[in-house]
Amino acid sequence: MQPPDFPIPARAPASDRSAGTARRRWLAGTSLPLVAAVAGILALAAWPRQEAPTSVDLTALVASQSAAPATATAAAEDFAANVEYTVQRNDTLDQIFRSVGIDMAALVELRQRPEVRRALDIVRPGDIITFTHVDGALQSLNRQISNTLTLSVARSGDGFAVNYVENPLETEIVGRSARITSSLFAAGQEAGMSAETIMTVANQIFGWDIDFALDLREGDEFSVLYEQKFQDGEYVNDGRVLAAEFVNQGKTHRAVWFQSQDGEVQGYFTPEGKGMRKAFLRAPLDFTRVSSVFNPRRKHPISGVVRAHKGVDYAASTGTPIWAAGDGRIQFAGRKGGYGNVVTIDHGKGISTVYGHMSRFGKSARVGRTVKQGDIIGYVGMTGAATGPHLHYEYRIKGVHKNPATIPMPRTEIPSGYLAEFSRQAESEFAKLQLTSGQGGIARVASR
Repeated sequence: MQPPDFPIPARAPASDRSAGTARRRWLAGTSLPLVAAVAGILALAAWPRQEAPTSVDLTALVASQSAAPATATAAAEDFAANVEYTVQRNDTLDQIFRSVGIDMAALVELRQRPEVRRALDIVRPGDIITFTHVDGALQSLNRQISNTLTLSVARSGDGFAVNYVENPLETEIVGRSARITSSLFAAGQEAGMSAETIMTVANQIFGWDIDFALDLREGDEFSVLYEQKFQDGEYVNDGRVLAAEFVNQGKTHRAVWFQSQDGEVQGYFTPEGKGMRKAFLRAPLDFTRVSSVFNPRRKHPISGVVRAHKGVDYAASTGTPIWAAGDGRIQFAGRKGGYGNVVTIDHGKGISTVYGHMSRFGKSARVGRTVKQGDIIGYVGMTGAATGPHLHYEYRIKGVHKNPATIPMPRTEIPSGYLAEFSRQAESEFAKLQLTSGQGGIARVASR
């Protein structure tokens, strides 16, 4: 159902709100003039009588002095109140309307309109809703649904007029480059990149080829071509990363975003059309360090017996999220001997992965459920035979354990039917990236 097209209600001008505030201040100050007037009258009555004295009716005079404030009070009560409400955690619309003091009948009436109900029912912490009401009778409501769309409701006769106000974003393509002296994050921020853009470079683009915890070196360089969003000339946020280059220990890695016109193919690819995203993550969590490597002759830290360590142990704090290393189906989720709380995922083609010592399971960890790479399947712990919180991770091919840190990971590739389209787009984006490479600052490439 399309939102109805109603005129946009105008907010009360600042001058009107100031007038209401001034009126309230005037009311607060009326008591002093009234006391002074009564005191003056009493003093007048105390004078010695002169010739032809004028009689004074004190009761009538006091009543006349009180009349103006009474009228002003009535006017003040009719003045519309403007309230800006910031949604808190666990807030509901019912709670919000009651806390603001608005008649619940207005909410019932608005929620009877499907296009309004959809826009109102989902409230998130930090959302701002602006109300105008008179003695609890709703006059207007404004709620920003997204960066580009605002719901606007205004009283019209016996009901409400509803409008959706569009405020589109302008996009600029910019490029920045940085040199690492201490950390990736510090270098990116110093170059003016947002945290989201830096994490995209690390996690979604180069995270399968570069270990950003262990492989970075001082002097490594990277350049990023990406979108920036503006609204009415004001910066809103960073958009998609379009192309990136990372020089790590002298080796250059390059990637470009590609989305086919029919939408069937999308993702980050090398200049040759090979996917940056591989079938499996090297490390399925944010870990502190590798506490135990794949080792067929390791002495067990608890039993002291020499026994093959058929996986990799990643030390991390208890409660650290554990991700599915690849797409697959949950084969087992439960308690199993020295593994403690363990999950096994079947990825097809004889490949399975194992995640042990979890403190608890994720919502996705249900036997038979399909999971995607990156889904949270559990949290780091030290259940079973463990001397400290860590993840024990195994990679198996037809039941045979392989070293997950060194086994070649298959890449996805651009299908042959899309190579010509990809080549044209990649050439254009890499040319723009080249304009910014090595400049150390910002280069504004284009607007669109």
